[in-house]
Amino acid sequence: MRQLIEKGLMFSNLFEVRSAALVERYGRALKHLTGRETALTDFHIDISGYSPEIGDELGDDTYLNPNGCNRQFILLSTKQKSAPLLNGTFSTSYGILRQFIDENEAQIFALTARDAVAGELVNSVMSVTDPARLFKIRKVEIEADTTQNHVADAAELMKKIEQFQTRNDAWWDDDLIGEMIGLARVSGDITRNPVSLKNSSFRQDNFYTSHFGGIYIFRDVSAPAAIRVASKGDESALPIATVYQFGDRDGMAQFLAKNHLVESIVSARNLNAAALLRQRLDFILVDTAASAGEDLAGMTRMELRRAARRHLEALPPEYQALSDLLRSLKDGSDWPEIAAEHPAYFYTLRAAQTKDRDLVNMLLAELSPMDVRQLFICHKQAFYRAYRGWSDVKKSYVANFLAEEYSVDKAGARAALFGPEPGMEDVSPEPAPAPRSRARRAAEIPRVAPEEIIRRVGPWGAVGRSS
Repeated sequence: MRQLIEKGLMFSNLFEVRSAALVERYGRALKHLTGRETALTDFHIDISGYSPEIGDELGDDTYLNPNGCNRQFILLSTKQKSAPLLNGTFSTSYGILRQFIDENEAQIFALTARDAVAGELVNSVMSVTDPARLFKIRKVEIEADTTQNHVADAAELMKKIEQFQTRNDAWWDDDLIGEMIGLARVSGDITRNPVSLKNSSFRQDNFYTSHFGGIYIFRDVSAPAAIRVASKGDESALPIATVYQFGDRDGMAQFLAKNHLVESIVSARNLNAAALLRQRLDFILVDTAASAGEDLAGMTRMELRRAARRHLEALPPEYQALSDLLRSLKDGSDWPEIAAEHPAYFYTLRAAQTKDRDLVNMLLAELSPMDVRQLFICHKQAFYRAYRGWSDVKKSYVANFLAEEYSVDKAGARAALFGPEPGMEDVSPEPAPAPRSRARRAAEIPRVAPEEIIRRVGPWGAVGRSS
């Protein structure tokens, strides 16, 4: 993983904790939350305050995520919101933390000037001992305060101020006045500088969890279902009517289409489908050439294709199907028949613009793993697992590609691939065509005439439109 770390593709954008004041505040919060201590005086933390260096020191990567269920967090600065979330077990955790920081940014900025803010993402269960318990999680609440209870003391002081203002005899209550003075020494003048945090509650209906080999749970859709990544497991133990395994490609395709969660890359708006297909074909060539022992260092696209021609018999079926689709886009030749069972099918889809867009793209990335760029963007855990098993040649090529062509413009690459960021409200997209039945698959594949392609992107492709 060294190449990924050196190129900023792993453990990047972490918040550095070096000053004595920040180290002391972190140590106090760590003791407050976990009862544990660190001897380190220089380390990095993610958006939740988790430090890989401290995890290594303690021999416990879950020291802020006990049982992988109720994530604890330590905030030393609002700048942590630009850091990633490491070792996440739920796909929703990062978004919840980021929204909490955004909604309370001014208060957190003020509080972290003198103390750490520590808290927890509280689920409705304390642990996940079997898959069925995942379905008891419907809501996540955030509980947070400083280690010296500034927020709680401010709330208590506000109650006493209200009591003082409404009681006729409060001026002669020395005990009440003494309590107010004591609390004010800690919380400050809350009438001028209110101290409070909006401890929000978040729905968790559709999400991914890494527990039990990986499960995608979709409950807030018209046809609910769970999708299990691992091949083993008692499906009857899941309290939901429909459960798909990753091997049931036709079932998953029907589920995604029925709930309008996907769209064809050919008909998607603001997407250069031809460029995307060429890139995916290149990634397949890289995989084939690297497996054959080719040296990919510094190879251009033309040289890569020449190398792949020497190993035509080793090219997977995905390559031929996507090549046929690209050819049809370019010259209007016969549209290829790509059934849901075909290994290339999920490479032809992207998530529709709904509130679950990122979750669906995460699923599609895992179903089309040879597109290493999409896998890296949408499902880093799966990308890192796959990376460990690649040859050194492929590791080097992919790391260089991501560093040189993706990292330089992350926002632009995401917008070009997946469209604009979806809002929290549910967008009703055009229904995606259901996977073809064996009798009518060819009729249900969308066909785009050459003149329609020119109307969409201009006679010179995406270059003319983007310019």
